[in-house]
Amino acid sequence: MIKNFLIILIVTYICYSVLIYCKGTSNSPQENITLIAAKGFTVWQQKNCQSCHQLYGLGGYMGPDLTNIMSDSLKGEPYARAFMTNGGAKMPNLKLHTDEINELVAFLKWVDKSGHSRVEEKDVTKFGNYLIHN
Repeated sequence: MIKNFLIILIVTYICYSVLIYCKGTSNSPQENITLIAAKGFTVWQQKNCQSCHQLYGLGGYMGPDLTNIMSDSLKGEPYARAFMTNGGAKMPNLKLHTDEINELVAFLKWVDKSGHSRVEEKDVTKFGNYLIHN
């Protein structure tokens, strides 16, 4: 009885492992990234954007967190493109080519869909701490 149970368990494990190896997992954030967004991530790294900007709250503090810049109703894509093209008061003009700007925009759109950087007011206690929901 125990021997049969172990055989079934081992066969199930092997089948599941083969399935995961062949198909992958559907929850992988890399699964939905486009080629242009992947190139945008490369530009992000080459231009060292994370030294001044944050994604998901991680990175530098000189510039704003760009996790949800593309869906921001007051800023959005035109705002981001303007800074990428010309620079700003604190941001240098990186002399990005049109292709690089398009790639960065695609990357930031992908980031925007994959997470949130802002903590909602309902998730903050009166003392300013993050409220942990159980």
